[in-house]
Parts: sequence; C-alpha cells; structure tokens
Amino acid sequence: MALLEVRDLRVGFGEIEALRGVSFTIDEGAVVTLLGSNGAGKSTTLRAISGLVVPRAGSIQFDGKPIAGLSPRAIVKLGVAHVPEGRRVFPGLTVRENIMLGASNGNASAAAIRREADAMFDVFPDIKRFADTLGWKLSGGQQQMVAVARGLMAKPRLLLLDEPSLGLAPVVVQAVFQIIAEIHKRGTTVLLVEQNAHMALKMADWGYVLESGRLALGGDPATLWSDERIRDAYLGGGQAQALI
Repeated sequence: MALLEVRDLRVGFGEIEALRGVSFTIDEGAVVTLLGSNGAGKSTTLRAISGLVVPRAGSIQFDGKPIAGLSPRAIVKLGVAHVPEGRRVFPGLTVRENIMLGASNGNASAAAIRREADAMFDVFPDIKRFADTLGWKLSGGQQQMVAVARGLMAKPRLLLLDEPSLGLAPVVVQAVFQIIAEIHKRGTTVLLVEQNAHMALKMADWGYVLESGRLALGGDPATLWSDERIRDAYLGGGQAQALI
C-alpha cells in the first residue's frame, strides 16, 4: 500500500523550474532512495513533501490525504519528519535539548518530552554520554545522530533524510547507515536523499533518479546499477556489478 504518492509535482523559484512534473510512490515500510547530481531537485522534493516549499502544481498525498500546501507543523503532526541537509544542530543547546525540540505533540509536558528524549539514547548509544554537552562540541557524525534523533521525536511514519552522510568520514558513514537500517527495522518508512549511491542502494528497496528536475529512472537497486547512466554518473564503468 502506498504511504506517499507524488503526482506531477512542479516547484519553481522565480523563473527557475526546480521540479518539472515529478511523480513517484513510496510503499509503507519501504526504504526508497532518491539519487541525482547536485541541482537535480532532490532536496527540493523533500522540502515540498515536508511543506517547506509550496508547489506550483501537482499533488502530494500522505496516507491518502492531500498535504501539498499545508504548513510544516501540520505535516509533522500527520506523521512526516524531515531531517535536512547540514544537520542544523543548535550549538548553544545541549544534545538532550536539541533532541527535545523534535517533539511534535504540543500537549506533552516538559517532563514527558524529556523522558522521550532520554529514550532516544537507547537508539543512539554513541551520543548518550554527551546528553548534557553543548551541540557545537560534537563531531559531525555525532551531530548527524542528534539530528536524526530529533526527527524521530515526532514519531514519524515517514522519515525524510537529506544527505545524512555528507562530509562524514567513511567509518562514521557506516555507523549512520546502520542507524537508518535500525530505524527501518522499527517500522518507519524512509525516503533517503544521498550522494553515496552505493550505500543508499545497498539498503534501499527501490530507487529513483532525478535529472534536471525530472524523474529519469526508477527501479530496484540491481536494475538501477545495471543502467549505464548510473554506472557512469556514480561509479564509473564496470564496478557496479560487484557492489550489488
């Protein structure tokens, strides 16, 4: 069953058309990756789904309900959380305080939100000892874990992840993808934008490729890697067969 349906999505900024009729679906419980070069429209797609930009045309349905044009706060309450590129950890707040900011239930008490934030340290044990440390003191990988934990505080059915491995050392990238796999095991549907196509497709159930604001390809990981355009753009030549 499709949890998210995007149909003929068009987004523009002035005279620039960033998305030109993008359509795709995501089944509940799946990990779907959105690939493409810089400027292809990947982040814009996530921002449209989460309500950070308003589409010029097209429809976005989440669990059968239209959400295009709703406020980000309303979309979060429906069950969609967005972890943007760049982590955006607040440096003057502690790790626990950063995570608490992700709570979407305005009726919960501060004590209840704090307990939920503390429970996140069971999912992210690598940052547990930094609970009362200011955000700016953490490494890039640790800040990424804080950002994902903050997104999970909304208890989303769909988690949008924008370039979670960007700028991280390879060993940290492995840790981040292990966390994404654990999130998926817990039942959360994931839409992943990622430049590391190898890692993204290794864990994805399905993938889409954007080119210049249009959907160029879609398929299972093995099918995408077998496409010459994917190999040339992301790996170069015949390496692809050895990675799937």
